[in-house]
Amino acid sequence: MYEREREELVERLVRWGYLSKRDIIDAFKKVPRHEFIPENIRDYSYADQPLSIGHGQTISAPSMIAIMLESLDLKAGQKVLEVGTGSGYNAALIAEVVGQMRRVFSIERIDELAEFGRANLKRTGYGWVKVVVGDGTCGYEKEAPWDRILVTACAPELPKPLVQQLKIGGKIGAPVGQHYMFQTWLVAERRGKKELKIEERGGCSFVPLVGKCGWKTGG
Repeated sequence: MYEREREELVERLVRWGYLSKRDIIDAFKKVPRHEFIPENIRDYSYADQPLSIGHGQTISAPSMIAIMLESLDLKAGQKVLEVGTGSGYNAALIAEVVGQMRRVFSIERIDELAEFGRANLKRTGYGWVKVVVGDGTCGYEKEAPWDRILVTACAPELPKPLVQQLKIGGKIGAPVGQHYMFQTWLVAERRGKKELKIEERGGCSFVPLVGKCGWKTGG
């Protein structure tokens, strides 16, 4: 069920230029997005639009997810932290790319969403992804350092604990901006202890990142 819709979505994303890397394309083809969508709106799973998953949170539009994942230059064997588990769909895509080495972790502040994402991941064969309940702005020091960090909610600046938990040469992708409805997707590479190379990858719109660890003004 929904196989044709998934194929058509991937074809559109490739045609529109959102997907170009073979391993990311293959992940989009394999991970069943509809299994990560609430049942009452499952028929919209393969539309290119964000969808509500409850608790004031959303699953991003597939085109935005494609931008996020391709911008991070994911590779097999990397250790990855996702901030904001949501439905678990992003974590499944990441897991498909980096491989089954128990090196994908996802942190979620809302207990019910963490359980929703955890159940979806287990049901679809990605139960080895570790879902943690906690303040994502603090990162996850226990398993640091990270090759890649994906942040799926907007902050006024890159949360400092996340940057500090990156390996040298590691990258973080996050929506950054002061305005609730519009931010900029940033990708930052840690070049040294205090050196970051930051690239802007276009506009985006995400729900706010809530927490207390990440920036001077709070979250």
